[in-house]
Amino acid sequence: MLAEHSYRSLAQKLVDAEFNRQEEVKLTAEYPDLSVEDAYRIQDELVAIKREQGHRVIALKMGFTSRAKMKQMNVNEPIYGHVFDYMSVDSGVLSFRELIHPKVEAEIAFILGRDIEGPGVTGAHVLAATEYVVPALEIIDSRYLNFQFTLPDVIADNTSASRVFIGSRLRRPDELELDLVGVTLSINGELKDLGAGAAVLGHPAHSVAMLANMLSRRGRKLQAGQLILTGGITGAQPLAVGDVVSAKWDGLGSIEFTVKE
Repeated sequence: MLAEHSYRSLAQKLVDAEFNRQEEVKLTAEYPDLSVEDAYRIQDELVAIKREQGHRVIALKMGFTSRAKMKQMNVNEPIYGHVFDYMSVDSGVLSFRELIHPKVEAEIAFILGRDIEGPGVTGAHVLAATEYVVPALEIIDSRYLNFQFTLPDVIADNTSASRVFIGSRLRRPDELELDLVGVTLSINGELKDLGAGAAVLGHPAHSVAMLANMLSRRGRKLQAGQLILTGGITGAQPLAVGDVVSAKWDGLGSIEFTVKE
């Protein structure tokens, strides 16, 4: 466990790195024994700092939701973070100068119709409580040097949350077989990756269920109206100024944006 004041100071360091577009050496370089519990405490402080700055949490997001990524990171459950109001991009333009080394991945997001509280939440519970699903493109942008980090580092850094594009097409979850929904992600007309909803823990509803159960261990729950990004169906693709990004989802439409300075 870190000293109490250290959680706040490390969170402030990451907030400043994001604001100043300044890469930082991963926290575990200085604190090699940093635990997952410590990391979520730092993330809590980061969220508190941003709220004190006047920002609102508009969504929760899951990370490491592919079995391959979990195995690579040697974890048995995903991680979660927070999406703030300033991260939502309403235009079709991503401003590169506001970021460090952004990457894009395609996801399916859930909008809840009622509260979900763990433990014991299943994918079936989630589908019954979900009002709509929508397509989303998440921009991740680690604040660490060369995108290099361990599990506690990325949790503390709010799971690299940076920007998000939310599609305009709302569908009821029972209108689609979400595990079979295909997604293609192209940059400058070249197909970069593709996948289906099953890439997210077998079914994206399982991601929301796992989030509810993880939050319950900390006395929290998912709330009606909440937006949840369930995790990348595609791998994260690096972005550069001038890129035109286009993603298409079966039954959920498409999202396109341009990367500008």
